Amino acid sequence: MVVLSKIYTRTGDGGDTALGDGSRVPKPSVRVEAYGTVDETNATVGLARQHATGEMDAALSRIQNDLFDLGADLCRPGLENDAAAEYPPLRMTAAQVDRLEAEIDVMNADLKPLRSFVLPGGSALAAHLHLCRTVSRRAERLSVALMLEEGCNALAVKYLNRLSDWFFVASRAANDGGAGDVLWVPGANR
Repeated sequence: MVVLSKIYTRTGDGGDTALGDGSRVPKPSVRVEAYGTVDETNATVGLARQHATGEMDAALSRIQNDLFDLGADLCRPGLENDAAAEYPPLRMTAAQVDRLEAEIDVMNADLKPLRSFVLPGGSALAAHLHLCRTVSRRAERLSVALMLEEGCNALAVKYLNRLSDWFFVASRAANDGGAGDVLWVPGANR
């Protein structure tokens, strides 16, 4: 269990921060940007939950917990040292990705195929889920950059890729099963 008795530590006042293994890096490092954007994604999910009920709220709650797992995974460098760590690092698993895929399939089963791109909007929940989608895509891009530059858990990247798909399908479900989707009309305002 995490115990936070003092919120400010002053250790980052010089522009660096501690990673999960205790090493320190500059705050704008790609690793910190990646897990920071995962945290930002989590905050947008919190906004979406203000408009969600029932199973959608429960699913978003599970995703918020997964996003904390994901942040813990990304803030811990050195996959090759996991076995020797004093405490086993928390890493994303295939089961978490599989759960997202299963939930996407269930939500998508009742949606009509799209004939146009969807503009972010419709219901308040759908609009917030689109925001979640775009922020999670940025987290994914930063995590891919991290994977290419320093290495990271490939399942973390896969989870983010699937998560943005989840948010898209969930936004359509939140728009009255797609009936309330706002569709792009190419060249409509020429």
